[in-house]
Amino acid sequence: MTERGAEQAADESALYVFAVCDAPDPAALLRLPGVAVGTPPRPLRFGGLTAIVQTVRASEFTDEAWQARMSDRDELERCARAHHDVVSAVAVSCPTVPLPLATLYHDDERARQALLGETERFRAALERTAGHREWGVKVYATESPVPDPNPVPSRAETPAARSRPAPGAGLAYLERKRGVQARRERRHEDALRVAEAVDSAFQNLAASGRRLRLHSPEPAGQSRVQVLNATYLVAEHRTAELDALSRTLRDETGARIELSGPWVPYSFVGEV
Repeated sequence: MTERGAEQAADESALYVFAVCDAPDPAALLRLPGVAVGTPPRPLRFGGLTAIVQTVRASEFTDEAWQARMSDRDELERCARAHHDVVSAVAVSCPTVPLPLATLYHDDERARQALLGETERFRAALERTAGHREWGVKVYATESPVPDPNPVPSRAETPAARSRPAPGAGLAYLERKRGVQARRERRHEDALRVAEAVDSAFQNLAASGRRLRLHSPEPAGQSRVQVLNATYLVAEHRTAELDALSRTLRDETGARIELSGPWVPYSFVGEV
């Protein structure tokens, strides 16, 4: 749905689209700057639905300009936050389908025509997510230190003693090493069981769920390993059950469970 490039760069303005919704509260857009200096965000009706849009300078959103913005961490974060602020403000008053960052059209008419072609998809997404919010769940299992299979000899040992391994020392070393590996494998299996148990419990509570890519291991010295990174679509009237479920699962598994939200259901508007 995105139109950028030479044609847009030659024009004075373009239309940035934040989201599609049903009947937003006009007051929700008050005092929101949007992604660019100039005209504030406004509603644009099409096919019985409403797009939340903002007129922006086309020159600020050409491919070259956007790539430059993507390379500037502070500027990219500003745009992402501004986009999210508009979407979140609208979602307070009605179900909302967020559109990707930097969704742009040549003008109002082209936006209407393109959005009209996806009216059924938008309506299905709005129906699916109405009365629901997205919640993130991250689970960390405690990682116990693994014993060193080849410990440093004690000070009581003489250099001569260290140079003459005791009978069977090599076999004992191999046995210790196998034991360490076996313990690692058991911990890994335990972590997988914890992840499955927590995910299954939240799936039973949620209307839908998605497992996301695990975060990289934490720096050396940290004692936790992420075993689940997931997001769930939960009915608003079941919000209180989330905290209770989290507490129960913490007690049962001993894992650290982090709950975040509620969010606009970004992860689930495409499931139509």
